[in-house]
Amino acid sequence: MRSISKRTLRVFWTQHPKAKGALEAWHQEVAGADLATPSAVKIRFRSASILPGNRVVFNIAGNQYRLLVKINYPYRIVYIPFIGTHAAYDAIDLGAI
Repeated sequence: MRSISKRTLRVFWTQHPKAKGALEAWHQEVAGADLATPSAVKIRFRSASILPGNRVVFNIAGNQYRLLVKINYPYRIVYIPFIGTHAAYDAIDLGAI
């Protein structure tokens, strides 16, 4: 898988240093994965939540943080539009992302 917007992760872990290790581990695991379908995502990441519009929410660092991605399954590309605390995730409008 190829990820777009890793910069989003770097900016976040600069502000939240405790998240850095977990986000780097997530990024490395996704880079080595073949996530061709939502089912493949669930097999690899059991706690991931599949949302409409090819979006997936990952729980990071014991669910302290939420990572929302959009996956282009045919091209194996992961876009990273949002990473935030659990409280920040609860406050966003998912329809706008």
